[in-house]
Amino acid sequence: MKVIILAGGGGSRLFPLSRTLFPKQFLKLNGEESLLAQTIARFLPMVKPTDMVVVTNQEYIHHVQTELIAAKAQGAHILLEPVARNTAPAVAFAARYCLEKLGCTPDEIIYVTPSDHIIRPIDTFIENVGQAVKLAKQGKIVTLGIQPDHPETGYGYMQAGNPFGGGFAVQSFREKPDQETAEAYLAAGNYYWNSGMFAFTIGCFMSELQAYQPAVYEVAEQDLLAMTEDFAQMPNISIDYAIAEKSKELVMLPITAEWNDIGSWDAIYDVFDKDSDGNALKGDCTTIECSNTLIWGHSRLIAGIGLEDILVVETDDVIVVAKKGESQKVKELVGKLKEKGRVEADEHTTVYRSWGFYKVLGSGPGYKMKKIVVNPGEVLSLQMHYHRSEHWIVIGGTAKIMIGDVEQMLHENESIFVPQTTEYQLGNPGKLPLQIIEVQNGSYLGEDDIVLFDNHNAVI
Repeated sequence: MKVIILAGGGGSRLFPLSRTLFPKQFLKLNGEESLLAQTIARFLPMVKPTDMVVVTNQEYIHHVQTELIAAKAQGAHILLEPVARNTAPAVAFAARYCLEKLGCTPDEIIYVTPSDHIIRPIDTFIENVGQAVKLAKQGKIVTLGIQPDHPETGYGYMQAGNPFGGGFAVQSFREKPDQETAEAYLAAGNYYWNSGMFAFTIGCFMSELQAYQPAVYEVAEQDLLAMTEDFAQMPNISIDYAIAEKSKELVMLPITAEWNDIGSWDAIYDVFDKDSDGNALKGDCTTIECSNTLIWGHSRLIAGIGLEDILVVETDDVIVVAKKGESQKVKELVGKLKEKGRVEADEHTTVYRSWGFYKVLGSGPGYKMKKIVVNPGEVLSLQMHYHRSEHWIVIGGTAKIMIGDVEQMLHENESIFVPQTTEYQLGNPGKLPLQIIEVQNGSYLGEDDIVLFDNHNAVI
């Protein structure tokens, strides 16, 4: 069995904690491990890291590499999508990778899973996966369903038909319903939430693609190099729409483990520990006469008085306040922010890069101040800015710097000036993180004011 972990999504429903450049799968919402690291850990009792393929994109590769190290699964494969094309093309890409690079045959079982769900206990989940694999060996497309416990409007629903192998043939798929329809599904008793997890043989999957999604199949039947080149030609379509809604081989297996996709702040409230008044509090929070309320603090004291059924989420740069039951509209909020060109929709004040990270400390007309941390042995690209100059002050570690043709070392409490339109490069030759305070001055301070050059003159 090969496990395909889908980790390329840039979900917005947990804004402001989740952003385009740091989406949900990399967040640590219920412990010291990210949701991606927890996903990897769930499968380690079943397969080796080398039997895992994490599908993501270039923007997230350093996040994925970090989480593989955290999960002690460095041997897992990372497959980079050339462009975003939803889950059906992503799974087809992974299937072709398994055939060509991992020596798989069409009879190989692949288990497809999102990277951002909470599932526990692991032992029960392992049993569920084992059942799914048995059904997949019979040539079925197996999906794991969740028994609903409330009329949720944020999930797709599957109608269970005739019993089959411990599960049910799927009679129909229903997309996210309105409240009245969701209540009817719950009352009917034979509707299950779609978990987004699937098991099937590669051969069965490719056959179903050929039958129901030829535009994906035509690209996927090529070799990996050609598929990579033609990836953008595939339609932007989910595996649910592409295959699950149409397949006559679809079987639903009810999952008996506890599952939550924590796809909204309401769902976060549901899984979080609560006090005697039903409040879920994280961070520096003080409440008076509050009940059934979530307050998620980050960098400051949050005080609530007389709140009931309210969601409050705070980060360095954004505070979101919503009524419970309305958090599915957070995605709509993010859409409005993007329409307005607000950087908060995409970035945190802390932005991670392959070499380390930077944090915006403050900004105003004509200036911006950052803290930059460069990991040991890392080097930034040779670059230049047209519209700004930069002052650097080293507050920790040792910097190796080239400005123009001059190369020098900079130590704690030492500073340097980088003029406009001057090529420069920064690296950390030491064994400790390099920490720098950077003050930018200029008429335009956008992150796109950067000209990158080849690294043939790298300072490290």
